[in-house]
Amino acid sequence: MEPIQESMADDGPPRPPSAAAPMTPARTRQMLPPKGACWYCEKPLDNVRRFCDKECADAFDEEKEYTR
Repeated sequence: MEPIQESMADDGPPRPPSAAAPMTPARTRQMLPPKGACWYCEKPLDNVRRFCDKECADAFDEEKEYTR
């Protein structure tokens, strides 16, 4: 019986993570300056947080995708 060879797609040499990788939503969010209010719903916040909760952060990312 012969060994089975699994075929794997060869996309060339592996790229380092920083080589022209698209920005992830979390990284994009971290670049926003804290403004004292949620970037999505404008609810008042402290001067550290950018979003009041995960739903607003996810909604902001989704809206950003559609407005590119």
